[in-house]
Amino acid sequence: MPIARPATDEYAPYYGTYIDKVTDADLVASLTAQKQSTAQLLAGLNDSQAAYRYAPGKWTLREIIGHLADSERIFAYRMLRIARGDATPLPGFEENDYVSAGQFERRSLASVAAEFAAVRDASVALLQGLDAEALARRGTASSKPISARALAYIIAGHEKHHLGVIRERYLK
Repeated sequence: MPIARPATDEYAPYYGTYIDKVTDADLVASLTAQKQSTAQLLAGLNDSQAAYRYAPGKWTLREIIGHLADSERIFAYRMLRIARGDATPLPGFEENDYVSAGQFERRSLASVAAEFAAVRDASVALLQGLDAEALARRGTASSKPISARALAYIIAGHEKHHLGVIRERYLK
């Protein structure tokens, strides 16, 4: 079942930068393809490359992958709660605090990449179990209205954004 593109009133304008990056008609197929292409990209890197920072204070490549896993978990949790009709407002999160607490630099790139792949599998399974009505449900996250389907698109666009940064600034 195709997942309809969210209308602009289904998410905060900030998320438009991620949603606009998603151009594929089949979101589930796109998420699956992203998982495979990201795994291939990361498999070709060593731990020294994964520890690279393009500037002081910027995340390492390994920390970016850890950030993708953490963020996707949060976006998918929000999607689950909203799709199930839970109207409880969901709090925001501070991504830099999560990266710091994640201690991704203590792990191998392969370990962090495997975690991200597992998170993606869980997100895809969740999406495959949601119907159009559940995907259209709206809730509140980070004090802003958002729909379950917008969160699905944010997951895909967020990865595209960060993989673009990796290709541009880390893999020259």
